[in-house]
Amino acid sequence: MALRQLRRTLTTTTKLPILYNSTTASEDDAITLQLLAWGRGSSGQLGNGKEESQIYPSPISSLLLPPHSFFISSSSTPSRNRNNENNQLEIDIVCGLFHSALLIDGRLWIWGKGDGGRLGFGHENSVFRPTVNPNLESVRSIALGGLHSVALDSLGQVFSWGYGGFGALGHSVYTRELSPKKVEGTWDGKISQIATSGTHTAAITETGQLYTWGRDEGEGRLGLGPNRGPNEAGGLSIPSEVKALPVPVVSVACGGFFTTVITNDGHLWSWGANSNNELGRGNRVGGWKPQPIPGLEGVSVIQIASGGYHSLALTDEGRVLSWGYGGHGQLGHFSTQNQPVPTVIESLASEKVVYIACGGSSSAAVTDEGKLYMWGNAKDGQLGVPGLPEIQPFPMEVKFLKDDDGLGSHNVVSVAIGASHALCLVSRSRDS
Repeated sequence: MALRQLRRTLTTTTKLPILYNSTTASEDDAITLQLLAWGRGSSGQLGNGKEESQIYPSPISSLLLPPHSFFISSSSTPSRNRNNENNQLEIDIVCGLFHSALLIDGRLWIWGKGDGGRLGFGHENSVFRPTVNPNLESVRSIALGGLHSVALDSLGQVFSWGYGGFGALGHSVYTRELSPKKVEGTWDGKISQIATSGTHTAAITETGQLYTWGRDEGEGRLGLGPNRGPNEAGGLSIPSEVKALPVPVVSVACGGFFTTVITNDGHLWSWGANSNNELGRGNRVGGWKPQPIPGLEGVSVIQIASGGYHSLALTDEGRVLSWGYGGHGQLGHFSTQNQPVPTVIESLASEKVVYIACGGSSSAAVTDEGKLYMWGNAKDGQLGVPGLPEIQPFPMEVKFLKDDDGLGSHNVVSVAIGASHALCLVSRSRDS
């Protein structure tokens, strides 16, 4: 690309806020990562400065990077698959109930509804554009709940903030925190992964021990058993080890009322509520005790994601399994029926999927060719495909509007879904 063309392209892309730029004018093969948002925007969670909904993916900011300089560091990916041996930039996007976040190079950009202190700025004001949180440094991972947020830093320390009801913050008290506060767990060593839902949180140590805290209320989503029960209003505000797991854990997903993990041998275990087949055991018998999900012998799972009442699993062959509640079409099986056991989504079988995500009642998958598929609840436009019925029971490819900005096609590298909105990162190499 000629230097004049490069300058024209850079000038064009400055129409969007540039949140990160590590390129130089001589790097004519630089990559633009665009952050796009869509769905419900009434609380500012789309990050476009407005309180309006968006029915199709719309860019809100850009990152300018040299090629091969970054990798997606999702909290839902096992820590063994997130080794950063080449010191690349770690990038992640996350959606909560009504707030959103972008993580790049240790800096946390966060925006959306601010009540309860969930944004961590020391106040409860809403923020309508991506804004760096100055109260955290060297962030490696971020998880957003309903009214709270959790972060993991490069030292393996966990911080949480926001609404403290039911003990979801893990600070031994049930009060709110307007700024990030370190979680003083009893674990040895560092934490390698975190996850959270609306009201419960989980953390994995580098040696594979799992700790949980937050809301329990009898269905056992914390996995702690009768000897370590709730200590106030159905919650447990002290991180406690899930001792009933006999094998080390490498990844965890927190659903609405249940928990699922990947063990170090690639198997799935689950526990908690099961009235909607959330545990994938072929029945509706729930409980606090972790049990392996049957029928997956010979299947190696590399990523899991959970919504309110359903889950997805990604195998090492690029297949997507789904199970649980299907009333919004979020299982992708051309049906709204529940699925009692993990079942391959056949309409994605011809694709190699490399990344999955769940919202409250919707689902998404990214392929190795950079295509994005979404399905499930479309009531608030969170699937990014205009004209869909409120229930979309099978995967639909999300088509991106072509921008006259001198950049190439949209190749999706990551996606995140909240209750009613979504984000994605797309890589757009400059045309030659």
